[in-house]
Amino acid sequence: MESINLALARLKVGQPPGNRDILREISVGSDFMMDFWKDKYLDHYLDQGGSKIKFLTGRTGSGKTHFLEILAMEAENMGYIPISLSARELWIHDFKEIYTAILRQIKLLDRLQLCSYEVIRQLGYQPEIIPDDLSFVDYLSSQGKLDPLTKREIRQQLENIFLSNPLIDNNFALACAMLTGGILGHPILEEANSKLLLLWMEGSREAKLPSLRRLGLSPSKITKYNARHMLRSLVEVCYLAGYKGLVISIDNIEVLLGAGSAETIRYTRLKREDAYESIRELIDEIDTLKHTMFVFSFDRRLMDDESKGLKSYQALWMRIQNEIESTRFNRFADIVDLDRLIDEVYTPERIMKMSTRLAQVINRFDQGTATPISLSTAEELHARSRFGKVSLPRRVALTTLQEGAEQ
Repeated sequence: MESINLALARLKVGQPPGNRDILREISVGSDFMMDFWKDKYLDHYLDQGGSKIKFLTGRTGSGKTHFLEILAMEAENMGYIPISLSARELWIHDFKEIYTAILRQIKLLDRLQLCSYEVIRQLGYQPEIIPDDLSFVDYLSSQGKLDPLTKREIRQQLENIFLSNPLIDNNFALACAMLTGGILGHPILEEANSKLLLLWMEGSREAKLPSLRRLGLSPSKITKYNARHMLRSLVEVCYLAGYKGLVISIDNIEVLLGAGSAETIRYTRLKREDAYESIRELIDEIDTLKHTMFVFSFDRRLMDDESKGLKSYQALWMRIQNEIESTRFNRFADIVDLDRLIDEVYTPERIMKMSTRLAQVINRFDQGTATPISLSTAEELHARSRFGKVSLPRRVALTTLQEGAEQ
């Protein structure tokens, strides 16, 4: 019930509910873009090894975070690992910070557990028959089937999966092979060494290079310069674990402007330009990644502010601007402006549908606090939707809640 109350409180201030069932129930209009992305990117291009970067923008309340949450849901349902990040919570001028945040959300040991199942299958066994409280090696020992030849075959399979893969950094591959071996029970990996490997993969200063060399690695510290290479290795490991790839969203990057009084992160001019340069480098190197989609989301003031926004860094702006503007919405465009969906998606009839669904959800838990809007109100909101700082979806939510849309 606590999660429902939280979802209700978020809906009442015009925010996404943070509850998947409710999110799906109130969604109206997102299928215009979502179905296209699923068909063109998730279902084909990414699965076949491609990678893509998109930029999502719009005024306050245009549904950016809502769209990202729907995207995460759909991506997971289709076999991807969704990663949801916020620029309010991490520094984006250093790609190492982004890589580390991705690694932590992925829960690497869980993915390596799935890789260990492939080793087990290659040795002619089914992972399902092994008791949860036994490692694979312990199980073989209990059956009297553990011998030097089997141990050698385990090591060979680990080498085939990780070390022979050209898309995985050699040290990253060795670390994954050792961690997976620890899961299997051979080669034995002490807990302290397992923690050491994970600390190095996270880029932690606690991981001492001399200690790693004693394990057979010849690593360098993970920095913003090699973090994209490490991300490529991480994505490949996830692919080997049976996932189609990663869908990574980074929301709220308008914090680069540092204009909001409530923002906790402040960017100097140099750090802001480092952030733009980091995104520019990612665009230029996106073809070296496989099975990966990045979506950067931001309030449109990041585009409108010519002194601090995207246009202030020409090397980045030249790569993402839409050279040909059409009167029709271009769903292939790298910059997706949700405010431009008004004519394509948000007809008065759909606005009424959006309001009705929202009211039904809210009144289910808090009777009488929301009222579906009429057709005349929907037409009025549609006519006024191009003016003001608040976008149409937020106006609809506020009007439905009888708190008054921005005048």
